[in-house]
Amino acid sequence: MTVRETITPRLDLLLAFMMALAAVGTAWAGFQSAKWSGVQANAYAAAGAARSEATREATGAAQRRNADIISFTAWLNALNAEIIDDPSLRPEGGYTPDRKRVSGFLFNRFRPDFRPAVDAWLATKPLFNPDAPPTPFDMPEYQLPAETVSEGLVDEADALAGTARTANQRSDNYVLTAVVFALVLLFAGLASKATHSSTRLTLMVMAAVALVGCLVTLLMFPVEV
Repeated sequence: MTVRETITPRLDLLLAFMMALAAVGTAWAGFQSAKWSGVQANAYAAAGAARSEATREATGAAQRRNADIISFTAWLNALNAEIIDDPSLRPEGGYTPDRKRVSGFLFNRFRPDFRPAVDAWLATKPLFNPDAPPTPFDMPEYQLPAETVSEGLVDEADALAGTARTANQRSDNYVLTAVVFALVLLFAGLASKATHSSTRLTLMVMAAVALVGCLVTLLMFPVEV
């Protein structure tokens, strides 16, 4: 038996082993690509749901703000009319609502969440203090919980969209790795059919380099289970 006859079966065995690894790597890359595609789809769906909920909360906050503006404007107009009729009613600091008057009626029907801002604004003596904020809406006490919730949901949606983009990139990376594994299968298959030793060796080296590179890359990629 010649040296060539001894080496050839070993090379065939090595090629078969390389092709087996490439086949397993291709299957694993395809599986991971599908898993990361699922992560992407779920993240985008969750981001869409969060944005829809954020829009709903923002709409609710806008409605409450408009109601506060209308009620405050109505109260201010009523108070102004009462002061014009009776200047002694002009507040010299704080304000005590009189239920017998329209202004008192309107004041007592401010939203509970709006009252702290109004009280804080009145404490600045806006009728006498030129440095007082123009309206209660400029006070830090004026808070709309729905608006805060909406902003949180928008941040959550942005984070989920980022997760989806990352998952999409990882899925693409696995697809690219599967393509390189396919090249390994091609080179190894051509090497097994090559008749010239130099051609066979070149194809084997190319397949081996691509295979090692893919395997090392797979070890570095995150895994979705």
